[in-house]
Amino acid sequence: MTYCCALHVDDGIVFASDTRTNAGPDHIAVVPKMAVWERPGDRVIVLLVSGNLAITQKVINLLNERLHVASQVNLWNATTMFNVAQLIGDTVREVHTLDGAALREFGYEFTVSLILGGQIAGEAPRLFNIYAAGNFIEVTRETPYFQIGEVKYGKPMLDRVVTAETPLGKAAKCALISFASTLRSNVTVGMPIDLLIYRRDSLQVDFRRRYPPNDAYFDGLGSAFGEGIIRVFDGLPDPV
Repeated sequence: MTYCCALHVDDGIVFASDTRTNAGPDHIAVVPKMAVWERPGDRVIVLLVSGNLAITQKVINLLNERLHVASQVNLWNATTMFNVAQLIGDTVREVHTLDGAALREFGYEFTVSLILGGQIAGEAPRLFNIYAAGNFIEVTRETPYFQIGEVKYGKPMLDRVVTAETPLGKAAKCALISFASTLRSNVTVGMPIDLLIYRRDSLQVDFRRRYPPNDAYFDGLGSAFGEGIIRVFDGLPDPV
């Protein structure tokens, strides 16, 4: 399974994704679920993916193969992030046309969900959630984040902490704690965790790091958060 989230705040966007694609006693695969296209000074485009691995890899491969085809819209010549969202939605529909019937024949659903974010010079950073039908929605200030995959365990943290005014560093910390909560409750989400921070108007990747198993910072963050919850809980009055 998968867990990915992206937080759109006034200072920029935080992207985070796990890397586990299968879970079981004898079959665990680690595959990145974050794709990045960067042309410093012009654009940064980040795509997080969830769903059938063959589908998501085919979408990304098609996008990469067409990067230098000047006769059609691609990730390098799209003029807005909305155009990029349309391009990726169209690519998802194309893959469905190619593979959807065969998947159904073998008993598989066409499962894919994507988070697209970034900035192209001339407009503000934007964040979209793209569905299996190729349609999409854009983030709002009232709910400034998107999640895909195993969303329920990390959602309460995001709901309680993140607003559009949250500083970028705190948003990144909140995303990692959201992952720590998910990892504790769901074995199908696993390390390493990929984190990318994009600062508004920088038009370059500002911070990117992979947190491997037993990473001191990530483990310390999760432990401190858990201990803090227990202290707060113990300080609450018992029901009378």
